[in-house]
Amino acid sequence: MIKSAYIHIPFCKQKCKYCSFVSFTNIDKINIYIDSLIEDINSNYKGEALNTLYFGGGTPSLLDIEFLSKIINIFKLNTDCEVTLEMNPDDASLDYLQSLFDIGINRISIGSQTFDDNVLNLIGRRHNSKQVFNAIKFADKAGFKNISLDLIYGLPFVNLKNDLEIISDLGIKHVSTYGLKIEENSYWGKFPPQNIPNDDEQADMYTMINDFLGKKGYKRYEISNFAIPGYESRHNLNYWDNNEYYGFGLASHGYVNGIRYSKSQIFDKYINNPTNFENKQVLTIQEKLEEEIFLGFRKAEGLDINKIQEKYGIDFNTKYNSILNKFMPDYIEKTKSGYKLTLNGVLLSNNILAEFID
Repeated sequence: MIKSAYIHIPFCKQKCKYCSFVSFTNIDKINIYIDSLIEDINSNYKGEALNTLYFGGGTPSLLDIEFLSKIINIFKLNTDCEVTLEMNPDDASLDYLQSLFDIGINRISIGSQTFDDNVLNLIGRRHNSKQVFNAIKFADKAGFKNISLDLIYGLPFVNLKNDLEIISDLGIKHVSTYGLKIEENSYWGKFPPQNIPNDDEQADMYTMINDFLGKKGYKRYEISNFAIPGYESRHNLNYWDNNEYYGFGLASHGYVNGIRYSKSQIFDKYINNPTNFENKQVLTIQEKLEEEIFLGFRKAEGLDINKIQEKYGIDFNTKYNSILNKFMPDYIEKTKSGYKLTLNGVLLSNNILAEFID
């Protein structure tokens, strides 16, 4: 049974220079979008009680409380449902955060990226470091106990250690870390900046993040995510556990009844037919197995091969013997329940995981 839903809000006041996500700056069209989004939800949601609900973007914090409340009220939520909203720091007034908390949102993910004001300006962010501090203060005052910050490493000119020390001093319970990757269809894809760290330098930065946060009591529970135990993102864990979920909104993705689907990325096309699935893929048993392995290795705890063997009727060690021998013990290590990536394996994860795909 489906226990999670993702809702995409594809609007931003301005595009960041590194961003290649599907988002639009014509925020005057939010009203018409919400009408279509609600039609999408009402048509495709089957009334399951949810454990997690996630508003991503884009910039979901551009939405008025009225819109957010109307959307949330469509769903049946379990009493301990994790309801997350991604937020830009400059949207974070105390009144807004208090209203978010009052309508049932209980987890905030703040797009901080760095605390260097010069770099924030360079990358096209519309906030400064003071606004990040205020957002955290207001969220805490409004009653939020579950606050996450985003950190991009590999940005030019950033003092990464300084950013990490600030995060630790702020008492943040969850940190999502992303290595800068410049896509062709971003501003920087067309006009590359100077002083971008190379892949080896980014690998060193990731190692530093892992070591620093580990000493501060954070646990890396997935390749890009660190949390004080008990504050892991339950919504994202649902993805990495390869469970099904709804995706609502333009450019959203979902996984329902063994079918992976996506919605149109074209604004007018989605508005005119929001209930339609642009692409649908019925996964074969082999594809489901490969996804189970790919997603499982992203988690720090790795794979439980007993569950995989029972679910797919295979002998894991026999089927993947040559790959395991190739990467053990430096990149893959044995655990009580199966296998996981070592820290060196995480740094080469894309190459390693590709070996498990036929």
